[in-house]
Amino acid sequence: MTKLYGKQVAAEKLDGWVYLPGALYTRIETGDFATGLALVNAIAEVAAQMDHHPDLTLRYPAVDIRLTSHDLGGVTARDVRLARAISSVASALSRRLSVAEVSRFEWALDSPDFHGVRPFWKALLAMEEGENDLLDPAGLNPTLWFQQSGREEPRQRWHPDIWLDPSQVQPRIDAAVAAGGTLVSDAEAPAFWVLADPEGNRVCLCTWQDRNNAS
Repeated sequence: MTKLYGKQVAAEKLDGWVYLPGALYTRIETGDFATGLALVNAIAEVAAQMDHHPDLTLRYPAVDIRLTSHDLGGVTARDVRLARAISSVASALSRRLSVAEVSRFEWALDSPDFHGVRPFWKALLAMEEGENDLLDPAGLNPTLWFQQSGREEPRQRWHPDIWLDPSQVQPRIDAAVAAGGTLVSDAEAPAFWVLADPEGNRVCLCTWQDRNNAS
């Protein structure tokens, strides 16, 4: 079993699912808690039959679903098969999958020596090491991503990264600009776009596209 990345997942044409780093995500609007609970129970039955289990968040109007192969720390064919099965369950209950409001939020620390500061944040937040990041073992708190920066002052240290389905990037940019922000750079698009709020605080909108691990 090998990991799948953005291009490979896109080739599977999973309607209503988005690949964000390490997992597949969707949101299924239910409208009420009882319908959501019925959906969760139906998904649980299918997952038990396949012996592969999703992360589910049941709320009053929707169920959020995250699929990953925990033993490999990423998406595999098992997740693709379970995604198709969940889509069938939702269809049988007349529920629709959507990625329009699905995103993954992480904090990025720009540092000239992130290897020196990462142990501090790992200890403080009781997190586990990934490749260039720190992960919450429970999967509840945002990931911390570390990237190289220069030493020149003044410099930005922290910025948020927002991972989205590629189809949702332009609507988010349009909304942010209409709300007073600016598009600082699209030089690295479609991997990421840099925006800033009216005070100059920066944020990156990120997708799986044009990345080394997305082939």
